Amino acid sequence: MYSSNYFIIILTILMFSFFNKVDAKYEKIFFDHTIKNINNEVIDLNQYKGKTILLVNVASKCGFTKQYTGLQELFEKYRDKGFYVIGVPSNQFGGQEPGSNAEIKDFCETNFNITFPLTDKVDVKGDNAHEIYKWAKKNYGTSTVPKWNFHKILINKEGKIEDTFNSFVTPMSGKIINKIESVL
Repeated sequence: MYSSNYFIIILTILMFSFFNKVDAKYEKIFFDHTIKNINNEVIDLNQYKGKTILLVNVASKCGFTKQYTGLQELFEKYRDKGFYVIGVPSNQFGGQEPGSNAEIKDFCETNFNITFPLTDKVDVKGDNAHEIYKWAKKNYGTSTVPKWNFHKILINKEGKIEDTFNSFVTPMSGKIINKIESVL
């Protein structure tokens, strides 16, 4: 039979193997991708290399739409330190972003004075999700898949996912600010 020490060793190894977080094996980083901007021009995300990015799926007719104000404040507060917000309009949650790119751009500029980059309206979940969101899920897991509008993904200077924040976490919350300041 086996000794009790053998079982303790095996049990210990198994216990600690569940607590180890395995780092993703990034084949690509965030900066290796492209996406169209709100004016339908291709954005090479390599232009943000070495910057910290908060990627946020946005919508104009959502209960969280007022978060645009906080996103703009956050962008203005940390832009000089290499921080960018990138808003990604999506109509996948309650049909709350039904407008065209031109209507979305006008809404954001008129109502919230948005100056951070906005992308083309795209899917952020499911089979038709934009490649950035598929990349995020593959490399960081399901916490990157938006459950609703104004879900946030923080990308560090190395182009890897640092953290995610659900829609209820406001842009100017201590949780987001502390995380941004720790990676800037």
